[in-house]
Amino acid sequence: MSYVLNTPDDQKAMLAAIGVSSVEELFANIPPELRFPRELNVPAAMSEMELQAHLSRVLAKNKAAGDLVCFLGGGAYDHFIPSVVDVVAGRSEFYTAYTPYQAEASQGTLQAVFEYQSLMCELTGLGLANASLYEGGSSVVEAALMALGITKRTEILIADSVHPEYRQTLATYAATLNCTVRTLPCPDGVLNPADVQAAVSDKTACVIAQSPNFFGHIEDMKAIGAAAHKTGALFVASFDPVSQGLLKKPAEYGADIAVAEGQGLGVPLQYGGPYLGILACHDEMAYRRKIPGRIVGETTDRNGKRSWVLTLQPREQHIAREKATSNICSNQGLLALRAAVYLSAVGPQGLKETAELCVRKAHYAAEQLTKVPGVSLRFQTPFVKEFTLKVPGDPVALLAKLRAAGYHAGLSLGRWYPGLADCVSVAVTEKRTKAEIDGLAEALKAAV
Repeated sequence: MSYVLNTPDDQKAMLAAIGVSSVEELFANIPPELRFPRELNVPAAMSEMELQAHLSRVLAKNKAAGDLVCFLGGGAYDHFIPSVVDVVAGRSEFYTAYTPYQAEASQGTLQAVFEYQSLMCELTGLGLANASLYEGGSSVVEAALMALGITKRTEILIADSVHPEYRQTLATYAATLNCTVRTLPCPDGVLNPADVQAAVSDKTACVIAQSPNFFGHIEDMKAIGAAAHKTGALFVASFDPVSQGLLKKPAEYGADIAVAEGQGLGVPLQYGGPYLGILACHDEMAYRRKIPGRIVGETTDRNGKRSWVLTLQPREQHIAREKATSNICSNQGLLALRAAVYLSAVGPQGLKETAELCVRKAHYAAEQLTKVPGVSLRFQTPFVKEFTLKVPGDPVALLAKLRAAGYHAGLSLGRWYPGLADCVSVAVTEKRTKAEIDGLAEALKAAV
């Protein structure tokens, strides 16, 4: 970021332009008791050279995923990214033109988005996919909003095993809408379809479940979907794209809308993102009219050549705000491109092999880690690449010890689930080696 001066003369000019005499007057509507009572305790100014050295020392305290052996998960995973993804996504034609406001001038970008949509339809088995959203949480929310609009109902049921931050995002949106959100408990780490059947009613717009869920376990999605459909509710499935190399497609178990966090598809780990929100649904008029974002379609130009066009663009920048299906101001087109390149590079067989490696390595890790005295699996249901360990003592302190030993060993679940305050979630991707897993087991044995 460029350093831009803000001199006293600049401040006077800005204050004059907005018609106030001082900064204090600008904030006069803030009650005095809510204002900070003293000057900030800012240290003495540094030279540019001193400041750069200071910031370097501060940044060195951070241990990124690549600095330690990474077993972190919870929606963001250390998957392998083929070099071709960076090469293609780094080309200036894509890197600077990933949001096509003037579609006719962005044929390459539109074709890339079209290919992405086609791949998402193939991945989910559904007929329509949009041009991406911000991340997995916003995809869950947009699917819920679609369901409310399609069914004209007012209740959303969501499993407690859905990513807690997705549920928090949904609660934030629902607070200003005429709807209620009910969370269905999952004491055994998965949602019981019988609980869904008991909870759904003619007021239920949708049931939202995630598989593999936040704990890494496989839900009985077919039974959950059937319970939702019994009263006419829609079934929203949140899935892991990498696991689709092995598991059934959302359409095959009855999902009406499928959503996902696409970070595992060629997007590197980054604190807070940007990530990629995936959304696909039935290709029916009721769904087309409510889907957010953009839809790119294939057509022919006046010379009969194959071309692409924004077929649907229900964003508030393109149509009247009150008719817009979403207020997103940009799509994650560059991240969607990365996902398209990744899937094209690995292909169906590569995705299957990646998922198989995750499963085998995760189960090997679970076997080795639970050999440590006092460590056990918290849930006894099938999992893919993530599992929950019950550990002795304080999980936060334990994870700190393991970081000092060179491992990002997992996530403490107490921050989201008070009932799992003695548990740690561990994720194992295809990148983890036997030596790294064995090393974590030895470090854990020494730390408990």
